[in-house]
Order: sequence, then C-alpha cells, then structure tokens
Amino acid sequence: MQPTENLKADALAAACAEAMWAEDHVAQNLGMKLDLIKSGTAQISMAVTGDMINGHEICHGGYMFILADTAFAYACNSHNQFCVAQHCDISFLKPVKKLDTMRALAIERLRQGRTGIYDITVTNQLQEIVAEFRGISRTIKGEFVPQ
Repeated sequence: MQPTENLKADALAAACAEAMWAEDHVAQNLGMKLDLIKSGTAQISMAVTGDMINGHEICHGGYMFILADTAFAYACNSHNQFCVAQHCDISFLKPVKKLDTMRALAIERLRQGRTGIYDITVTNQLQEIVAEFRGISRTIKGEFVPQ
C-alpha cells in the first residue's frame, strides 16, 4: 500500500472502531481501553481488578481470553466488513495478578476471501508475554461506515 492508501485505511479503521466501541458494552464494562487502531491492527488494555481473581489468586484465564478476543475483534473489523470469530485458541504462558495491566496487540497475518488470520500477544505492564492467541475470522454481511 502507498502512504496515502495507508492513511485512508487507518482512518477507515478508526471510524469502524468508533462505531464498534459505541455498542461494545462488554469492553466498556470491563474497563478496557482502545490504545491503538490501524488497518488490521488493534491494541486493547485492561487493568486486572479483584473481581477477576480466581481461587489460585491469579487472573482467571477467561479474562485474558476476552481481552485477546476483543483486540482480535477490533483488528479483523477494521476493514469495514463485519467479521466474527470462526476459530480461536489461546496459550496461557504466565500468571497475571491483581492490579497488573494487560495489553493485547492483534496483528493481521492473512486476509483472503472471507477468512482472516490474526495473532494476538498479551503482555503485562512489564512487557512480559503472558498469553498468545490466534484467531481465524470470517466476514459476514454488514459494514460500519456506509460506502
């Protein structure tokens, strides 16, 4: 892509994210923040609260998954085509504790036809990798910004 095309694609990604965020009650209620959005890329952060701690006194893996899945959603929906998860998996690599801040960075690896592949790395505030997530997306009917 040329620089002008990149700027247009990133502006479209920002408009899509703004429309998505307005209706994303899950992300808002969990205190997530959209730190970065570009075409095919998104970074979401979330502070770990006491309500997210399990019986092992670490963050429940479901919260790590939902953060990674949210970054995945914003990255794959950045092209103004509605996308949903077709398949995803996560590897938990390091425990996360109360008051830690997690960041999930989603990067598009492939987008072909109706399918996309995205890798999401979740880190803590020390930049340590705490989880790796891979998501496969599928486009469906609909768009955020009328063409």
